Amino acid sequence: MNVSFLASDLGKWDAAEGVPETLVLPFFVDERPLRGAAGLCDWRLCGRLSRMLQSSRVSGKWGETTLYPPGKRLPWGRLVLVGLGAADRFDEKAAREASRVIAEKMTKLSTPRYALVPPGRSTGRLSARRALEIYLEEARAAKASGELVVVESVAGQKEAAELTRSH
Repeated sequence: MNVSFLASDLGKWDAAEGVPETLVLPFFVDERPLRGAAGLCDWRLCGRLSRMLQSSRVSGKWGETTLYPPGKRLPWGRLVLVGLGAADRFDEKAAREASRVIAEKMTKLSTPRYALVPPGRSTGRLSARRALEIYLEEARAAKASGELVVVESVAGQKEAAELTRSH
């Protein structure tokens, strides 16, 4: 699996060329407001994701997956919202399970090239390096291939960069 990075920054998203069609946004059931890339997407979408959460159309419960078309306000053609359950129950085992679920879903959606915020990164439950390491292990186990664009802060990119040399 080829891995590259994209900063978690609206300006960088707007300037990026050839972004993948899909952005995967894992989030917790008790993560309000949404943080990280999900929060940026919500802001750019004028609070549409927050309204979906308030109306209980999306909750963030464990395993919940919602496909959402963001329209022209974001460079991605579709968002995949993935529920991680309660933040206080999220650990490396949960990160591994969530990573496996995401890798399998992307394979089933025939999405060989996608952008991802690794599970646990929006709230800092896992370091950038560890979250990406777990995701890559599970993607390999799920026989996922193609290209992964990791949406991560510049500091997180530096922390996780050495992992991309071996994958």
